[in-house]
Amino acid sequence: MNSKLQKLHLFVLIILLALALAALYTVWSGEGSLTLFYLMDDIPVYFHVDALARVFVTLTSIIWVLVGIYAFVYMEHEGKEERFFGFYILVYVVLIALELSGNLVTLYFFYELMTLTSMPLVLHNGSREAIMAALKYLFYSMCGAYCALFGIYFLYKYCDTLTFKAGGTLNMTLVSGNETILLIAVFMMLIGFGAKAGMFPLHSWLTAAHPISPAPASAVLSSIIVKGGVLAIIRSVYYIVGVDFIRGSWVQNVWIALTLLTVFMGSMLAYREKVFKKRLAYSTVSQVSYILFGLSMLTPEAFVGSMLHVVFHACIKSVLFLTAGSFIFHTGKTRVDEYAGIGKHMSLTLWCYTFASLALIGIPPMSGFISKWYLAQGALQSQTGVFRFLGPAVLLISALLTAGYLLPVTMKGFLPGKDAVVEEKKERIDKMNAVLLILAVFTVLMGVWPNPLINYVGEIAGGLF
Repeated sequence: MNSKLQKLHLFVLIILLALALAALYTVWSGEGSLTLFYLMDDIPVYFHVDALARVFVTLTSIIWVLVGIYAFVYMEHEGKEERFFGFYILVYVVLIALELSGNLVTLYFFYELMTLTSMPLVLHNGSREAIMAALKYLFYSMCGAYCALFGIYFLYKYCDTLTFKAGGTLNMTLVSGNETILLIAVFMMLIGFGAKAGMFPLHSWLTAAHPISPAPASAVLSSIIVKGGVLAIIRSVYYIVGVDFIRGSWVQNVWIALTLLTVFMGSMLAYREKVFKKRLAYSTVSQVSYILFGLSMLTPEAFVGSMLHVVFHACIKSVLFLTAGSFIFHTGKTRVDEYAGIGKHMSLTLWCYTFASLALIGIPPMSGFISKWYLAQGALQSQTGVFRFLGPAVLLISALLTAGYLLPVTMKGFLPGKDAVVEEKKERIDKMNAVLLILAVFTVLMGVWPNPLINYVGEIAGGLF
């Protein structure tokens, strides 16, 4: 590595650590507020720290710094490091602003900005395929954002305020007699923000963008950026509309049906897919809809399960995509069937992948088991008719399919057979492997000692129901 790259990496690391420490200090030093300016007399660009923001900011900061360190090595393989790290830092700043947004208009502004600033990460290599994937990402995200904007127009009319408040801010006097149009508006918001989270029918951008992006970009797209859609839905449903307004309505039923369809469809497509990163992208489509399914149940237990899965999925999917990046970095191969015997040369990488896979499947005592348990319990305790039982059944089928598309990589990688072509025959503990090891340890420890996180998100749920 030349001295210019070393200086770049040191500069980026200092900036990332400084921003992350500043963000963490801001959210954990108390509940503060900041108004930058007013768009209109009653609509400020406003930021506020609350318990939900702490979860997302902490998660984003940890993942962003670790994946950035991994990228120091990986991006030598891709090139154009200055541009990549410039946008990487910029997206982090936008995400923190999104997560600290104190009202719906501020959140929407940074939600749009998140799309525009993250798109260059998708088109990084400049190939025709990358450009088309980035345009698809932009098109789907903007279509979703416009659907959400439609809903915001109506909420502005029927809410006392667009500032987030646990339990919602709907003025039921104004709503009376206008329930139908408002339910349509809420549904449009769910579809619109669900596009970023990969929910059917606006999901296919995800499987186009992830495989073509550099592995660090794929990791943060899958683990953090798609959670921007999840956060927007949480804020809209639980902090503006309120659960009582949509509980038992056609909006809740259609929302549940769409999440279960996405869970099953994503798992089936992942099971059939042969390109490794695309298989993981389909997995993200499925797994993020686990979170949306829990939110759609509108019960405290399911909400806790969703928040747990936000955290667990971020760590797990980072490991999986960074593993794919390591395989590509060392072998140049992209298909699952080309990794037979790779465990002989990259055993540490494959072990990290294996533990993350077990966690995503939901094998106890791994972290994924905890979140899926709460999701299933929340569904069974809900008053959602057939979905009470159909939901856990679909989650179980999806878990079996998840085992079917993740574990063969481990089995073929460790079992004797034709060896994968690896540039370096002896695996080194470098920055890439160190990050994989740290994240893999996180996925295990959070399953063994989940109570602090369960208690914290339980307190958030307690204020919403």
